[in-house]
Amino acid sequence: MSEVEVLARVERRRKWTQAEKAALLAEVDAAGGKVLPVARRHGISESVLYNWRCARKAALEASSAGSSGAITFLPVGVIGEATNETPAMMPSMASPRPPLGVESRAGAIEIALPDGSRVCVDASVDEAALSRVMRAIRGSR
Repeated sequence: MSEVEVLARVERRRKWTQAEKAALLAEVDAAGGKVLPVARRHGISESVLYNWRCARKAALEASSAGSSGAITFLPVGVIGEATNETPAMMPSMASPRPPLGVESRAGAIEIALPDGSRVCVDASVDEAALSRVMRAIRGSR
């Protein structure tokens, strides 16, 4: 029997610097966004370049979102009398709201509670979440 020599290529993970990544992505951009020729020219997988490009886009979006302006906080408070145990629910407006018509919000549900509070949801409400809210309202009385 003759001897057979098996040559296996052992690939190791390459570490790319930020400058190398930027240069390769610039090359992809210069090629009109075509990843395959750049990947073949440098002997790397296309998925690596796609992942880098996706990461670069996410980083740019995150940095532009953070610098687009200050975060605006809205004041939130509780109106009405509170007991020592629980805060008061927000009472409804002084003037009663007109009933919701079908033409204004299809599938809308408005639940008027005995204390004057209202819970308004539409047809896309998560039933489990609404159930938790109603239990919490009942439990706070």
